[in-house]
Amino acid sequence: MSIGDNLEKIKDSLPSEVTLVAVSKTKPVSDLLEAYDAGQRVFGENKIQEMTQKWEAMPKDIHWHMIGHVQRNKVKYMAKFVSLIHGVDSFKLLKEIDKQAKRHNRVIDCLLQIHIAEEDTKFGLDENELNEIITSEEFHQLENIKVVGLMGMATFTENQEQIRREFKQLKSIYTTLEKEIENLGILSMGMSGDYQMAIEEGSTMVRIGSSIFGTRNY
Repeated sequence: MSIGDNLEKIKDSLPSEVTLVAVSKTKPVSDLLEAYDAGQRVFGENKIQEMTQKWEAMPKDIHWHMIGHVQRNKVKYMAKFVSLIHGVDSFKLLKEIDKQAKRHNRVIDCLLQIHIAEEDTKFGLDENELNEIITSEEFHQLENIKVVGLMGMATFTENQEQIRREFKQLKSIYTTLEKEIENLGILSMGMSGDYQMAIEEGSTMVRIGSSIFGTRNY
């Protein structure tokens, strides 16, 4: 099946309120253009340099999402064009995004990444760290970022009950946060292997790569 066929099949399976992020990391521009021609406009990359090169090469109505772990010293390279940064896992990073957004006279949408997996390798804030950020005066002084939701990654496991439990946990944190922050709208959870379950548990944004583009190129 072609990339376009894969996209169509996945989009048909998604509720209308769920946004599909096509995870295009490691894929050549020709693959992305095939997805673009099939109507896809939201692409997710995990390396800023690669995303910047693709942004330069591709049509300008694309929404670029940074879905990987972000190093603060690299934020400046994407600040002029990135649409949404998924993996904000510290206040220092939030401050750097705010600073770089200001330089480009922009407000950059961000998702706070919550650590829900049992693996130590995954990044993210715990609930205490999240509360510390959103209740701090300094957070409310940031004018060039907008926290629009949460993101999380479930444990990489065959245990479906565990994955569901982790998604439920993230949804519960999100529901609490809605009372604290106005205009939240995005709960980004679910990837190729578990996105249907994530949607059942309240996800409004799924990150799908291999089911669209085939297995990763290294």
